[in-house]
Amino acid sequence: MTDFSPHRPDWWRQAVVYQVYPRSFADADGDGLGDLRGVTGRLPHLAALGVDALWLSPFYPSELADGGYDVADHRDVDPRLGSLADFDVLTAEAHRLGLKVIVDLVPNHTSHRHPWFQEALAAGPGTPARDRYVFRDGRGPGGALPPTDWQSVFGGSAWQRVPDGQWYLHLFAREQPDLNWDREEVREDFRTTLRFWSDRGVDGFRVDVAHALVKDLAEPLRDLGAPELSGDAGLARLAPGTHPFFDRDEVHEIYRDWRRVLDAYTPARTAVAEAWVPGHRRALYARPDELDQAFNFEYLQADWDADAIRAVITGSLADARAVGASATWVLSNHDVVRHASRLMLPPGTDTGGWLLSDGLAPRVDETAGLRRARAATLLMLALPGSSYLYQGEELGLPEVADLPVEVLQDPLWEQSGRTRKGRDGCRVPLPWTSAGPSYGFGAAGGWLPQPPAFARYAVEAQDGVEGSTLELYRTALRLRRKLLDGEELSWQPDPAPGVLAFTRTDGWRCVTNLSDASTPLPPGEVLLSSASLPLEGPGTGTLPPDTTVWLASR
Repeated sequence: MTDFSPHRPDWWRQAVVYQVYPRSFADADGDGLGDLRGVTGRLPHLAALGVDALWLSPFYPSELADGGYDVADHRDVDPRLGSLADFDVLTAEAHRLGLKVIVDLVPNHTSHRHPWFQEALAAGPGTPARDRYVFRDGRGPGGALPPTDWQSVFGGSAWQRVPDGQWYLHLFAREQPDLNWDREEVREDFRTTLRFWSDRGVDGFRVDVAHALVKDLAEPLRDLGAPELSGDAGLARLAPGTHPFFDRDEVHEIYRDWRRVLDAYTPARTAVAEAWVPGHRRALYARPDELDQAFNFEYLQADWDADAIRAVITGSLADARAVGASATWVLSNHDVVRHASRLMLPPGTDTGGWLLSDGLAPRVDETAGLRRARAATLLMLALPGSSYLYQGEELGLPEVADLPVEVLQDPLWEQSGRTRKGRDGCRVPLPWTSAGPSYGFGAAGGWLPQPPAFARYAVEAQDGVEGSTLELYRTALRLRRKLLDGEELSWQPDPAPGVLAFTRTDGWRCVTNLSDASTPLPPGEVLLSSASLPLEGPGTGTLPPDTTVWLASR
């Protein structure tokens, strides 16, 4: 059995990490915005759930142009969310409860309100202050055209002009100017940030857009030739490591440097990369002399199809094994449609278009979606490696696809010309109670409206209720601690069509039926099932569709 002691230096290898989006988790002061004291007050929920760590999405000073990922000070707390003293109390209480603490680090860019950027604007072209960022003269008559054809992830040009005529690079929102990581001053500042939070007791870091820090800034800057090449298509078509601003080979020098900082602590601090790159390239970020892990987005993006998921699992385990890392698995996070809704969409569905239809084209069967989500989660938790959960998935929350456009906060809405509603539907405040102005989130309403259906998903409505999604998660995490041993699995040969079945190191098995028909249930003691199995009598010994079961060997 795997040792899950929090004192293990490699505790992260098979951990379950719970992502907290602070603004939507719990509101202690009643202003409608979640805060650090709210998180601290709800930590017993995480301890009872059985997770090993919590990951805090950004809580730094921010104007919220991008949900907190526009950071004005990487070494402080947004006063609307609390103070450094509140953070220290949260960390101490988490550790008392046996929970590790991971914080989000946003190194690619700052807020346009960051003192460095304000200094750069005031200093003018050609100054050292400007060189901390990526400023360039424009093209065409009077420099009126952007320096390159690079596109922002949020839509439109990745360049914004300032009053003196120069342009600055922003791969995300215009309020998020990209830093120039060729500058040693930038690198040293982030070493200071790593030490600042590590000294306060943080156990690890989630590195935002880890693949974007280094750019090819050799003059003349090169165009990509087509807008789509600024994204995944460019990574697919260009030689690995040669894209002008994503996944460049030189970025790994930064993480080797960070590893020396993280290893100076006892125990060493851990880190996980958010790198939206192909699997064989993603694994490079998790090499022993760099970051410990990298998020596996292929698993999140896989269709609900046995062959597709098996291929992703097999490839992901091989990629991680090749560099000595453990695999990571995630089904939902703050950037994607919640999997209780997403997994019911037909393969190839544009989730942006689905959200724009307010979730009506096509309409998702909420009950069927929850059943499939529970099966997917139980499958994920049986896999070797670390599982990352997103707040509210333990309640079975669906995506709130029908948020009125007038309440949207995500910059994607405006920057896409109001053609993409963005990510607010997965960021709606959590329901803790079945009544109240924000279902227990706070004393008043939340910063995004909650649908009435949240009442039946509330923690209060599920706590102690046999068969509820909350109790399924609690039971699964408790069993997982007992069952996990090693980081290998063996696929069952010749399973029934649409069935995934594998055996873990000590002989227990996970079987998932992804097909539309019931299939024979393999022999063994049922330890846990994501849905009710047929009672004794006719139909005994079958595994229904969209169901996962854990079996003990006989």
